[in-house]
Amino acid sequence: MKTKLIAALLALGLSGTAAAEGFLRADGQQIVDGSGAPVILRGMGLGGWMLQEGYMLKLGEFGQQHVIRHKIEELIGPERTEEFYRAWRANHLREEDIKALADWGYNSVRLPMHYNLYTLPVAREPVAGQNTWLDTGFELTDQLLAWCKKYHLYLILDLHAAPGGQGSDLAISDRDPDQPSLWDSAANRAKTVALWRKLAARYRDEPNIGAYDLINEPNWGFSASGDAHGCGERANWPLRQLYRDISAAIRAEDQRHMLVVEGNCWGNNYTNLLPPWDGNMALSFHKYWNNNDRASIADKLALRARFEVPLWLGESGENSNAWFADAIQLVEDEGIGWAFWPLKKIGFNNPLQIQPNPGYEKLLAYWKDGGPRPSAEEAYAALMQLAQHDIRFANNLQHIDVVDAMLRQPHDDATRPFRVHSVGTAGATIAAADYDLGRPGRAYADTDLANYHVSTGGPRTPWNRGRVYRNDGVDLAADGKGGVVVTDMAAGEWLQYTLDVATAGRYRVTAVLEQADADTVLTVSAGDRSARLRAAQLASNSGAAAAGAQASGSIELQQGLQKVRVSVEAGTPALRQLRIEPL
Repeated sequence: MKTKLIAALLALGLSGTAAAEGFLRADGQQIVDGSGAPVILRGMGLGGWMLQEGYMLKLGEFGQQHVIRHKIEELIGPERTEEFYRAWRANHLREEDIKALADWGYNSVRLPMHYNLYTLPVAREPVAGQNTWLDTGFELTDQLLAWCKKYHLYLILDLHAAPGGQGSDLAISDRDPDQPSLWDSAANRAKTVALWRKLAARYRDEPNIGAYDLINEPNWGFSASGDAHGCGERANWPLRQLYRDISAAIRAEDQRHMLVVEGNCWGNNYTNLLPPWDGNMALSFHKYWNNNDRASIADKLALRARFEVPLWLGESGENSNAWFADAIQLVEDEGIGWAFWPLKKIGFNNPLQIQPNPGYEKLLAYWKDGGPRPSAEEAYAALMQLAQHDIRFANNLQHIDVVDAMLRQPHDDATRPFRVHSVGTAGATIAAADYDLGRPGRAYADTDLANYHVSTGGPRTPWNRGRVYRNDGVDLAADGKGGVVVTDMAAGEWLQYTLDVATAGRYRVTAVLEQADADTVLTVSAGDRSARLRAAQLASNSGAAAAGAQASGSIELQQGLQKVRVSVEAGTPALRQLRIEPL
């Protein structure tokens, strides 16, 4: 499932035709292009490239990038650590990543920038109050912009890590709590303003730069209320003032590009930040782990109507396909574009998944679980394989189900084949995990569909409990032999498959079960025809789950393409395969 998947997606009709066309600008409540046509931004955030977060590398407890870097330096030394980071920046994002996004149908990307690739930290400046400019960040941005121009994407510049760090959620901005924050230091704020002026001067004539997203996710309590993340903050004037200062610096160089501002509380608290101070401005909000109903964005819609400014869902994600499709349908129905997070990480719920080498897994065991300390050479080899090989597009696992959920499913309830399963004269063996693409209730039914813990106030809830292969509510687990098994099935759950049958006739259908209860019953249905499959060859152990079970029955299949559903009537089986054989 690698390079062939772009062609497969195009064959499914998922590619869009929208392309960057002139400078984006705010026009009343809409974002429009250079011709005045409304634009719905459909994009991905490029998290993990310029700025690592611990969870993206399975290092959640390390959090900030500077902590991760220190841990690496302890193993391989500062020079080799710098070599690792140079390789990381050279390979994490390449032209083929941007081409794939365009081929899939996205029309924009959001670049999370770390300020320290563009300028020195205040404490390291040779002359206090002056700014040393670094080539690295500007050259990386130039190259990304060239790719975006080639493939007709808008590039939104996002200051994700501001000097000193802009929030109490430390990993987001690589903040060191032992150093002055953005809000504790006038020098950090001055450097932030100067960086944006430098960026505006460099990119003012570039229409493929879609917007300047001034500060990502401020989350800061400005008053002495104990509200560390600013969610109840009403005295947001320091944030408003910094936004105005940045805006003035940008407008001294660039009159055309749209400005994007984000509220306090991870982008959502706009108390006393408005009215707008610039005629070409959009409001960004971020949305995670809450209900996908109009009430969840009602306050943002009210701001749009009151102040006549466009909205943009500048960051969302880290959930299931069902949640993605619902969220995107919700905002697009309101004329709001989006950028989901992130394009790739070590994890299954994004378009691209990094698959780390075994040496890196040993590093994780050392860092997280108290495993044996690797030698410097072992650690260096593992890290360089990660940075030079594992993170590259060609070696990523491509999740067509995630792309389908974002770009097609919000507007199309039909199901599409994940794979077309051809049933010829010799029959077919179908992997249970290769059920159709589509929304719940259409391609599959499952009890747990998404994580809504922000709305429910409860714990984070899993959807795919095994966290492998696909990002639907269906529970999938690696079997340790290179295969994937559908697990934790329960009565009322079902999976749909598209079959291409060469010859009409009666077929034996055998469900190969990794395990089953003694009372397991499955139903296979095709149109108005169905068969009940009872588990057999179970161990006689008083109804407890047994391995190696099968359930068989027969059903009439028509010639050509047809949808077949496998439903659980009773029991809690784990399904590995379906075998279909002519009788």
